[in-house]
Amino acid sequence: MKAMLKSELAAAAGVSRDTLRRWLHSDADYLRSQGLNPKAKMLPPQVVRYLCEKYDIENT
Repeated sequence: MKAMLKSELAAAAGVSRDTLRRWLHSDADYLRSQGLNPKAKMLPPQVVRYLCEKYDIENT
C-alpha cells in the first residue's frame, strides 16, 4: 500500500471528494490516532489501507 492524495483515493473509490470527506469525518477518531491532520491532502499508507478495507476500495 502506498500513500495517496485524498483526490486519488476518491477517484479509486468512484466517489466525489465531498463524499470521501464525509467518510473521513466519520473516521475522525481513527485519523487522529494516526496523527493525521483533517486538512492533510496526503493520506499515509496505513490510513489508505484502513479506508480501502473499510469501504471495499480496490487500490490501484
